[in-house]
This record gives sequence, C-alpha cells and structure tokens, in this order.
Amino acid sequence: MAQGAKEVMEILKVSSSSRPKAVAGALATVVERDKKVLLHAIGAGAVNQAVKAIAIARGFVAPRGLDLITTIAFSTLEIDGSERTGIKFLVEPK
Repeated sequence: MAQGAKEVMEILKVSSSSRPKAVAGALATVVERDKKVLLHAIGAGAVNQAVKAIAIARGFVAPRGLDLITTIAFSTLEIDGSERTGIKFLVEPK
C-alpha cells in the first residue's frame, strides 16, 4: 500500500439484540471478500453477541481452509453527541 494511503475496511456494528448467526454470515462474507473486518460493540450484551458471531463465523469459513484471527481493543465512539467506550474486534483470515 502506498505511503499515506488509508486502508478501508468494513465496519459491522453489533448490538445486544443482534442475531449472532446473521452477524457471523456477514462477517464471513466480508472476510472472504475484503480480508479484514472491524466489529464494534458497546455494552456487555453487544460484546457477548459479537464473540458468539466470531465463533460461528469460524465454522462458516473453515470449509474454505480459513481460520480467523481476532485482535481485541477498547474504542471510543461518538453516539448521539456523547462519547462511549466500547470494544472493537479486528477479524482477519489466517
């Protein structure tokens, strides 16, 4: 990648009401197409759904010879004018 070029990656927002299997399908599709995806989750319920989705997605991509590596970090997001701390999951194929 050229110096100064910004890498664009898909961002999926996960909430406590997100269905893990649906998020996993989206995650698997993006990983196969773009190679990296970022999941954002704010709150314990959302983090729980994101973790389940990553585990399910591993099963979706395994038949294609892929495994998923996840890097987890805190993130600060602005929602409705206020800052919220959440968890971000960078998921990429191995």
